[in-house]
Amino acid sequence: MGTIGTQYPKPATLNNLRKWLGLASYLHKYSAGYAGLARPLSELLKKDSDWHWERQHQDAFESIKASLQQAPVLALPDETKPFSVVCDASDYAIGCALLQNDADGHERVISFQSRQLKAAERNYPVHDKELVAMKNALVKFRVHLLGSRPFVIYTDHASLRTATNSPHLSQRMARPDYELAHITHVTTDLYDRIRMAYRNDESLASLVRFLTAGKEAKSEWLSPRQRSRIHRYEWQDGLYYRVEPHEPPRVVVPNDEDLKFDILQEAHDAPSSGHLGREKTFLSVSQAFWWTHMYKWVARYVKTCETCQRVKSAGHASAPLQSLPVPADCWKSMSLNFFFGFPADDHGNTGILVFVCRLSKMVHLAPVPDTVTGEQAARLFVDGVFRHHGLPETFVSDRDPRFTAAF
Repeated sequence: MGTIGTQYPKPATLNNLRKWLGLASYLHKYSAGYAGLARPLSELLKKDSDWHWERQHQDAFESIKASLQQAPVLALPDETKPFSVVCDASDYAIGCALLQNDADGHERVISFQSRQLKAAERNYPVHDKELVAMKNALVKFRVHLLGSRPFVIYTDHASLRTATNSPHLSQRMARPDYELAHITHVTTDLYDRIRMAYRNDESLASLVRFLTAGKEAKSEWLSPRQRSRIHRYEWQDGLYYRVEPHEPPRVVVPNDEDLKFDILQEAHDAPSSGHLGREKTFLSVSQAFWWTHMYKWVARYVKTCETCQRVKSAGHASAPLQSLPVPADCWKSMSLNFFFGFPADDHGNTGILVFVCRLSKMVHLAPVPDTVTGEQAARLFVDGVFRHHGLPETFVSDRDPRFTAAF
């Protein structure tokens, strides 16, 4: 995967893109969320699309290369041990991962699978998309899951709760091939930790008391701000949910920094997550959880992720190199720079300040110590250049702090 991850150039034609996507698709089992990453590039392959390579296509191209470059080492399946499946759905794609614990108890990825949603599937509500993702996972991994011991599926808790509790199941949800007889539970220990953390969050105490009191609840327990927003919340199965129109309920996360970091770590760092960017990580987390200033938390977490900073390419385009205009006369434009690391002279100077005329290339040199300041550099300029050639119209430097701060 080294060539496709680092050395493969930007596709210049539709044929080059089709070849590169073919190779990337062959390796997509190593990449989490490949279908979602490849969607902008797949749009270019449609018959009615014109070839215009834009920023979104370059971002998708770089994201796929980075995803394959940092892909985890897949483990071989052990049919004597239980499996677990992680699946998720977005507006345009579904993905899943087959997991299994190794001999040391560490969770290892067996395979990633993903695909883009069909046009009709994109119109499904969120819980139906989650069920499509679950069905796709069972089909892709059936060789390992059929006839095996009970396994666990990890999926979006809020969406699944909405689907299974609905009194009016759609025909799609009621089809017999969606009966998951071997699934023992669909949850994670994060929800148990959230339930326990509610006890220590004073800001939620009155709301929890009101929502759990039933008919005995009194509005006096709430502040005016809480009373105006109480319709946005509900309590079920020991979890506190935020309810928005046309959206699945989301679990309210209490004010616990360790808990929030663990949620973000699972959504961003886990083998099934793939170190997505800020926007996609926020979308993933916000589908199931809610807390105040969550976007800022996600942005800060992704920005400080060591793996992302080390592996992923810069998210901004580099400006093209441009030559400086040729000066009209000698010493009308001058460049200057410091060079250090030389043996010390009798005065302790270990560096040189270089002044160069950009037209004639005439040079003036001045010895300087490592501790030279902007004021001292200005004095050397006056004594060594200004008194011979006058004041230049422009100075060119490398934005050395001595110049930008004090010169």
